[in-house]
Amino acid sequence: MSISHHKVIIIGTGPAGYTAALYTSRANLAPLVFEGAQPGGQLTITTEVENFPGFRHGVQGPQLMEEMREQVLKFGAIIKSETVLKADLQVRPFQITTDKGEYTADAIIIATGASAKWMGIQKDEALSRTGGGVSACATCDGFFFRGKEIAVVGGGDTALEEATYLTKFASKVNLIHRRDQFRASKPMQERAMKNEKIQIHYNLVVEDILTTVTETPMGEKVEKIHGLKLKSTVDGAGSEMPVQGLFVAIGHQPNTGLFAGQLPTDDNGYLVVEKGSTQTPVEGVFAAGDVQDHVYRQAITAAGSGCMAAIDAERWLASKGLAE
Repeated sequence: MSISHHKVIIIGTGPAGYTAALYTSRANLAPLVFEGAQPGGQLTITTEVENFPGFRHGVQGPQLMEEMREQVLKFGAIIKSETVLKADLQVRPFQITTDKGEYTADAIIIATGASAKWMGIQKDEALSRTGGGVSACATCDGFFFRGKEIAVVGGGDTALEEATYLTKFASKVNLIHRRDQFRASKPMQERAMKNEKIQIHYNLVVEDILTTVTETPMGEKVEKIHGLKLKSTVDGAGSEMPVQGLFVAIGHQPNTGLFAGQLPTDDNGYLVVEKGSTQTPVEGVFAAGDVQDHVYRQAITAAGSGCMAAIDAERWLASKGLAE
């Protein structure tokens, strides 16, 4: 089997991967992009995106990713529907093995993203994909719940921060936690507890999501949340809570398994990069998007870091005489 060599290989798509591909393509680096198991990343499982610049009427997540993909192809990037199984960063050039072939690269941009952790009841993730009233991102979807009673599940800083943020839109926010105290920092707890719109429910877990099938103006049938089935972690007693939205805030899992033992991560499992850069501790390997960002996790910030990674890679290749 022949091994194909490339100046730049980009692992992962989504806003970070596609933007990195756009900039490296325009720099005549002819990048090879591996889409992986979820082409387009997390935005392909969202519905309307209203906070991406340039779309005043909003845009569907899958449509936005398709537009990015076509733009990348226009400038000559090569996109392969292959999943990377192994990445050897200890050799030069770097070696990449996919489910269909073997490749080498002078530089690598990692844009594998992060996946939201779900509650394990299946329906939560499914409803998030169809616009059924479940989300894992308050800043992305909070606006859609204006004037509605909603719930947030979680007990860390993210859960309390999202609950507080959602009070800008919701009429009431029920904060559900499985323990009798939060893991969140004291200042974050105090802020949430002082908010009159937040009602805290300790020692409860979500057992099921109660839904109703409704019909849209276009005649489409959509399953929408109308309540939660809860269970006490103390005595097992069951109860129901009427809500029109659910935000799951139990964390994200960065997709870094490919690089275990080769690239360092922080305490949350995100790839470590140099401050103000996308350069990882391995020279010639760059990381962009949610795989290295546990703070913002927005499409626009992922795209921005994809641009940074492309420029960082281009300058590094030029410094090594590998850009031509």
